[in-house]
Amino acid sequence: MRFNKTNKYHNKITYVNGIRFASKKEAERYKILKIVHLKNQIQGLTLQPRFDFPMGFSYIADFSYMANGQMIVEDVKGIETGVFKLKKKCFEYFYPFIELKIVR
Repeated sequence: MRFNKTNKYHNKITYVNGIRFASKKEAERYKILKIVHLKNQIQGLTLQPRFDFPMGFSYIADFSYMANGQMIVEDVKGIETGVFKLKKKCFEYFYPFIELKIVR
């Protein structure tokens, strides 16, 4: 007997240029950011940047880049979980100089 594994939030793992994304929405956002990056409207596009907190845990965002001299971190979200809300508050406290952008 074989069971099909479904994701808790019904996201579908998607690949773009051999890169694995947790959802179609995240993959679509990557395509947009890649075009904007190629047009030199943003610089230093990074996938899954990691931000550590002194309490011993970390936050891994979806993307980061520089735009107009400002570092921007993006997270593509369908649902904001309680864990994400906690990490968002920690991020805003420990990294106030970085803009956190939630893309829906």
